[in-house]
Amino acid sequence: MMGLIFAKLWSLFCNQEHKVIIVGLDNAGKTTILYQFLMNEVVHTSPTIGSNVEEIVVKNTHFLMWDIGGQESLRSSWNTYYSNTEFIILVVDSIDRERLAITKEELYRMLAHEDLRKAAVLIFANKQDMKGCMTAAEISKYLTLSSIKDHPWHIQSCCALTGEGLCQGLEWMTSRIGA
Repeated sequence: MMGLIFAKLWSLFCNQEHKVIIVGLDNAGKTTILYQFLMNEVVHTSPTIGSNVEEIVVKNTHFLMWDIGGQESLRSSWNTYYSNTEFIILVVDSIDRERLAITKEELYRMLAHEDLRKAAVLIFANKQDMKGCMTAAEISKYLTLSSIKDHPWHIQSCCALTGEGLCQGLEWMTSRIGA
């Protein structure tokens, strides 16, 4: 009897979809990351108006990933995507020092939202291949990530164009399921 219950729970656990929102300022690399996850290749992208959604499967774990447009005029509608979100992927353009304060403001606005109170946060420090980029440690310090106590979080250096660092981010997400 116990084995049957375990098998049913395991099946439910393995086949459940986990909702992910991919957010960040415009031109941070959100859509490029989504399609690297999906096809393992770089696709030509244009600014996202609204959202793109794709299912990504990692080790029998199904993630429903919503890539949400990051232009200033669209950020106020991000909260319409928050319901049932388990993971936030925040993509940071590691070159864009001037707008890091805006990224920080948006991050803490999201973390304060009731619908995201249980969400884990993966921060991708993107464009690590660019000369003069900020390191993940610099971004972490600027965003004061160490002050986030009520959400599990992880920052990962990456390069969306080559895919470097993306698998490590997904591995962290899969390790959080059931934690």
